[in-house]
Amino acid sequence: MRHSARQARTITRNRARQVRAMRRAVKAVATGAPQTARTYLVAGGLDDRIAKNYAGAFSRGVEPTAKVERCIKLRGRVTRPVQVKLYDRATFLGRLATYRPGVSSVARLFAAIAL
Repeated sequence: MRHSARQARTITRNRARQVRAMRRAVKAVATGAPQTARTYLVAGGLDDRIAKNYAGAFSRGVEPTAKVERCIKLRGRVTRPVQVKLYDRATFLGRLATYRPGVSSVARLFAAIAL
């Protein structure tokens, strides 16, 4: 297989993954139930990888609307319960209006979502 075909397949696979993540996030936000910061950021148009990296810093110092416990999968069959912070839309938008990451290119993405 040629390099260009492999590269094209990788691009297609990554775009499909991004579209699936965005659709899932938009549907979750449309329900009106409190969601995680990462879900709101992905629904706003941020890449899922960037949203995952900045969701923790974004939610630091903000009082969550609710806290729930969910299980995450570790290696093998092992799972562990972790606490997840959920925010309603008003709380999320209030924090989005003030928070900007230190990286200028990512800060522009956050500013675009805030509008």
